[in-house]
Amino acid sequence: MRSFAAPSRLNLYLSAVGALGVAGIVFALVSTSWSSLIHEVVFWPTIFLAVGAIAGELKPIALVRGGAEPRTLSTSTPFILALIAVAGVGVAVLVQAIASIADDVIRRREFKKSLFNTAQYGLSVVCASAVYSWMSGNPFLAVPSGVEPKDIIALLVAGVVMVSVNWLLVTTVVSIAAELPFWSVLRDDAQSSIVTHIVLLSVGGIAALVAADGLVALMLLAAPVVAAHLFAASAARHAHDATHDALTGLGNRGQANYELRGALREARQSDDDGPGFVFLDLDHFKDFNDALGHPVGDKILCEVAERLKAATPEHSSVHRLGGDEFAVVVRGGVGESTQVAHDLVASLDAPIKVDDLELLVRVSAGVAVAPMHGTDVETLMKNSDIALYRAKVERDQVSMYSHEFDVNSAERLQLLVDLRAALDSRQLEVVYQPQFNLADRRMVGVEALVRWNHPTRGTVYPDEFIPLAESSGLIFPLTAFVLDEALSQLARWRASGYFMRMAVNLSARHLSDLALPERVAEVADRHGVSLGSLVLEVTETGIMSDPVRADLVIRALRERGVAIAIDDYGTGNASLSYLKRLEIDELKVDRSFVSNIGADHQDLVIVRSTIALALALGLRVVAEGIEDESTAVSLQELGRVVGQGYHLGRPASPDVIEAMLDTERQTLGTHKNAES
Repeated sequence: MRSFAAPSRLNLYLSAVGALGVAGIVFALVSTSWSSLIHEVVFWPTIFLAVGAIAGELKPIALVRGGAEPRTLSTSTPFILALIAVAGVGVAVLVQAIASIADDVIRRREFKKSLFNTAQYGLSVVCASAVYSWMSGNPFLAVPSGVEPKDIIALLVAGVVMVSVNWLLVTTVVSIAAELPFWSVLRDDAQSSIVTHIVLLSVGGIAALVAADGLVALMLLAAPVVAAHLFAASAARHAHDATHDALTGLGNRGQANYELRGALREARQSDDDGPGFVFLDLDHFKDFNDALGHPVGDKILCEVAERLKAATPEHSSVHRLGGDEFAVVVRGGVGESTQVAHDLVASLDAPIKVDDLELLVRVSAGVAVAPMHGTDVETLMKNSDIALYRAKVERDQVSMYSHEFDVNSAERLQLLVDLRAALDSRQLEVVYQPQFNLADRRMVGVEALVRWNHPTRGTVYPDEFIPLAESSGLIFPLTAFVLDEALSQLARWRASGYFMRMAVNLSARHLSDLALPERVAEVADRHGVSLGSLVLEVTETGIMSDPVRADLVIRALRERGVAIAIDDYGTGNASLSYLKRLEIDELKVDRSFVSNIGADHQDLVIVRSTIALALALGLRVVAEGIEDESTAVSLQELGRVVGQGYHLGRPASPDVIEAMLDTERQTLGTHKNAES
């Protein structure tokens, strides 16, 4: 026996309203005495009211309302109400059906939706006609005998019934489809249109009263109707502007608060988990603005907004909170919110095309879900922000809030404030770790390293504050400080007759900064240092995070004479592929391999092979992590290798480095005298 899926609640409801509405419309049309009506009804006023009803349906007022579904307010109400009293239920139902169908055809609504619209309007008019007939004493299907002042109260009550039936039928559809509480939807709808409906119903009563006086009297009412339309439309526009972002058209922070507060209220009423709040922030967006200009940045934001909207479920809402920050209110629990966050991140996988450019824009997301992560708007927003911070620091694209993040975030937030103050007051200092040619143990370069001696915390290690700087954007002023200090010191050493290379580390974020080469050149010019003595160290992971832009930045730096070193070589991915593709000058073999070559044969094989490969490619090789003499000797035997490590020299102040250079110069002079 063949089985059929049970119809959904929504389809059952639509079918029921459609059947009742069509039955009511057919009953009114068939039962109306059209021959008597044509001879007795006031013709031109009826035509005027019919045209006004159709025009009011085709030109509705757009309303601002919570949720993704836009709502409108029809201004056909006063004309249909007047037709009930002036021409009878048959004419009113016919005109309303024509207006509804015409609007649905123009807006290309699907048949099921169009049928529901026509049916619910028909039911509203039939109910209003029945109430008017009952209260005024006029027969329900007879030709109206005219409207007296005593009938106005009955007509206005009928108008209230017509609007109320319409509200109830439509609210039920929205409630079932969106799975929202009925009274919540009804309240939002009523708040946005109740004043305008009062005005329109009043105009409808006056129109019915003066229709017997002819067309001219009715035409005088056109101005109030148009004024009500313009007033409501203007109020709707102002309300939209107050709650939406002007650039992207998304809801703004205030609208996000409203949506989240409403979703929390609905979840409490239904005793469900949720809602979820997904906080999104574009990675390195400042780089796009700085390199390409704000007009391009605005185009990127608009395209991001469109992609986020397309990736957001129907009953959730997308908002731009400001700058490059976005948020989505998810009507669901942990599972739904997590899935939405991953879908939003994935929506930006494909490059964004702006003019002739194809730009890869990445986004990080933090997720907080009620009630486990908060039961009010402020807490959910705060905790999603904490989760977002975690996602950026850990380089995870999506992070769910955890209570342990909160403790860390408070400490890190204070550390971030202190770091900003340290940069402003120049509490930071730069030390230099020497690099030696292992063949003759001469110092050939130094690596600039930043240190922070906090006034109350004491020494703050780089692995604590460097990730903090990278995630907050402070990495740019921090690197600028180190570069300025390093090249200034290099100029002083050169003035004293010491010539060597200066290595400075770059964050992955710098490799997306197309303006970096020019800024580096400006610093070198200011200190009178040749860029040929500068080595900028980048990591494998930094290159692979945005290889196209990294390639452009690296090429531009090398064209100015800057040498590029791959730091921590061997710890990243796809090393051989970028060695073949990129033009670089130096490989720094990571300490995790170098420090153990005396005890681990596999590490020795890796280091030996790496050095041979680099030298064959014409690259300079720096081995990090030399902690004892035997390691230095072993590396020396593998070829022309530069060594760096605590055994050779710890990071030290400029004075200590200069003292080492003085000693080296004196030793070299003694050797030369002995040879002569």
